[in-house]
Amino acid sequence: MQTKVVMHLDWDQMDFLKMGLENIRNLLKEVPPEQSAVRFVLNGKAVLLFRKDRIGEHLELVKELSGQGVKFCLCRNALAKNGIDHADLVDGCEIIPAGILELIRLQEAGYAYIKP
Repeated sequence: MQTKVVMHLDWDQMDFLKMGLENIRNLLKEVPPEQSAVRFVLNGKAVLLFRKDRIGEHLELVKELSGQGVKFCLCRNALAKNGIDHADLVDGCEIIPAGILELIRLQEAGYAYIKP
């Protein structure tokens, strides 16, 4: 059985990003990455947190989790609305058409919804 989780963040609040990343790290200590599917969907102002000049001390944990198969999905609509170019983002981010649509799709596919 695979554990499927979608973490959702829509506010530009570093404390919530930190909490979400730590929640995922704790999950992967209990459920091996090969038995899990984890997505972190960011939309709204939260996409600002994944700018190279904003991620700061959290970059290493993002890289670690990405290496364990976690997908960081950023809303294309929110990036456009906030004037963020893809080149300004942390490497490895996946651009999705619409955060809200991705959340619906993942929940329909059986992903548990978590909001830090």
